Amino acid sequence: MPSVIPAIRKHDILSMLTTPDNSVYNHNDLITLFNQCFYRDYHTTLSAHAEEPLYTPATPDQPARIHFTRDYFASALHEIAHWCIAGEYRRTLEDYGYWYEPDGRTEEQQALFESVEIEPQALEWIFSLCCNAPFRISADNLNSTIGASESFKRNVYNKAVEYLENGLPERPQHFAKALSRHFREDTSPAASELDPATL
Repeated sequence: MPSVIPAIRKHDILSMLTTPDNSVYNHNDLITLFNQCFYRDYHTTLSAHAEEPLYTPATPDQPARIHFTRDYFASALHEIAHWCIAGEYRRTLEDYGYWYEPDGRTEEQQALFESVEIEPQALEWIFSLCCNAPFRISADNLNSTIGASESFKRNVYNKAVEYLENGLPERPQHFAKALSRHFREDTSPAASELDPATL
């Protein structure tokens, strides 16, 4: 059975709800910061204006690209979170080699989706804090009445707390520091800033 891709594909509505005022939060800032952090060592760039998010691996002529939806700030943070989790082999494959189950999923499919979305959504929440930007958890199942389960919300919260209390892996830590320097005057977020009531 193919792996379910841990990526949000119908992020358009949620991104419009969570994207802050573009006079303060500009997706181009994220592109610049990401490329400064990772282009040299990982030959990877962040790219806006895609109809759907997509990761394309590097070729002999082109760097790897993380394509996020339109100019949505939240979509960029979410796709960066997925890239930060993907290992070296996964980064050689389009969309990290995962197969995506579209929205309208059954309860069983939704449970599988949630199981692989805990880490990326926890990282996205932390990146949002680093930008002083809002975060909204996503079940990515807009064509179904099945929303984000309470256990999923709890697991995302617990993982985000764990990351902030015990430290982030190298790539997300590097990006979180760059975001905090740019948006928070170099003040890193604390676990106490995570409010599970907002999920």
